[in-house]
Amino acid sequence: MHLSLLADILHDEDCSCVIYSDGVVHRFRRRGVRDLYELYTHDQAILAGATIADKVVGKGAAALMAAGGVHGVYTDVISEPALELLRSAGVDITYGKCVPNIFNRASTDLCPVEKLCNGCATAEECIPLIQQFIDQQTNPQ
Repeated sequence: MHLSLLADILHDEDCSCVIYSDGVVHRFRRRGVRDLYELYTHDQAILAGATIADKVVGKGAAALMAAGGVHGVYTDVISEPALELLRSAGVDITYGKCVPNIFNRASTDLCPVEKLCNGCATAEECIPLIQQFIDQQTNPQ
């Protein structure tokens, strides 16, 4: 499926992420990296070779996509670290706007996952940090 069709679904159906894999379009609506993380940890076959349209891609989302074996990505907004990571992983990337970093929802600081992954050189280095973040969100102390 062409990236422009996935982008249309993303916007027309108010999804946060749309994934085309093995002839099936998967729609997601949760914010952040949780959907990508759950696919990476529990159903990685959906990511392998997939084409994705996502509204915002920071370094954490890019790491999950790259580590999951995604083939192509369209995004409205991508951070420079995410773009670099996807390019180094050989992922085809199309984007509307590239920004230095992704900020949190209040625009007061960097996105927490972007900040966590900031010092990582590879997607594989990001994964345990994302796992810790998701675990903290799921089971707050």
